[in-house]
Amino acid sequence: MSVAISDNNRKVTTHRLIEMKQRGEKISMLTAYDYSMAQIIDQAGMDIILVGDSASNVMAGNLTTLPITLDQMIYHGKSVVKAVKRALVVVDLPFGTYQGNSKEALTSAIRVMKETHADCIKIEGGAEIKESVQRILCAGIPIMGHLGLTPQSINKFGTYAVRARDEEEAGKLLEDAHILEDAGCFAVLLEKIPAALATRVASELNIPVIGIGAGGGVDGQVLVMHDMLGINKEFSPRFLRRYANLYEVITEAVQSYIDDVKKKDFPNEKEQY
Repeated sequence: MSVAISDNNRKVTTHRLIEMKQRGEKISMLTAYDYSMAQIIDQAGMDIILVGDSASNVMAGNLTTLPITLDQMIYHGKSVVKAVKRALVVVDLPFGTYQGNSKEALTSAIRVMKETHADCIKIEGGAEIKESVQRILCAGIPIMGHLGLTPQSINKFGTYAVRARDEEEAGKLLEDAHILEDAGCFAVLLEKIPAALATRVASELNIPVIGIGAGGGVDGQVLVMHDMLGINKEFSPRFLRRYANLYEVITEAVQSYIDDVKKKDFPNEKEQY
C-alpha cells in the first residue's frame, strides 16, 4: 500500500501544518490513547495524533466526554507521546479545566505540556473562552480550537445533531473561527456542521481547518480510531467510513483461543519448554 505523504521522517510541527495548507496538501488526523496503537498510527504516516477526551467513551466506557479528568488525560497523553516520532501530538483539555477561569486554564495547559511532553493542546469554544486562549498562548503553548458540535457542551445542546444549520448559529461559528485565528490558534477543528459552512471557514482562515463530519472542503480530516477500525460497532454516523472490522477479527481470534484451550490444543509440544 502506498502512503501519500511528503518528507515522511520530518517531525510534523504547527508551522509545517500551515505549509501543508498553503500548498493544498490534505492533513490526516486520528485519535490514539495508548502506546501500542500510537506507535502503529505514527509509523503508518499520520500527520496529527489526537489524544482526545473521547477516551472517556472508548477507553473508560462513559456515555459522554464530561467525566474524564485531567489526570486521566495526562496518563493517556504520556502513553501516546512515548510512542510517537513523527506526528504532531495534540491533547484535549477535559471539561472543567479551562471554562470560566483563565488562570485554571493556564495551569491545566502547563500540566499537560510538562507531564506529557505533547506538542499542543485542544480546547472547545469560541468567544466565551477567548481569555483562556489568550492566557495559554501567552505562555507559548500552541492551541487547536474546536467549534461546531462541542461534545463537552452536550448537556446544553441536548443532542448530537448537526450544528450551525441556521443563519444565526452559522454566523457565530464563522465569527468564533476568526476570533480563534486572531487570538493565535494554529488550527481549528470543525465538528458536524454543514459542508458549505466548513468550506467557507477554511477558505477565510489562513490556519488549517480540520473536519469531522464537516465535508471535504476543509484542510484535513479526523476520525476516532475505534470508529474507523470497526472496534466500536454501535456508532454509525453518516460521516464515518469504516476501514476495517476489528470487532469481528478480534472476536474470532479470542473465540479460537478459547476453543483451543478447551480442546487442549494450546499449547502444543512446540509451544512449551
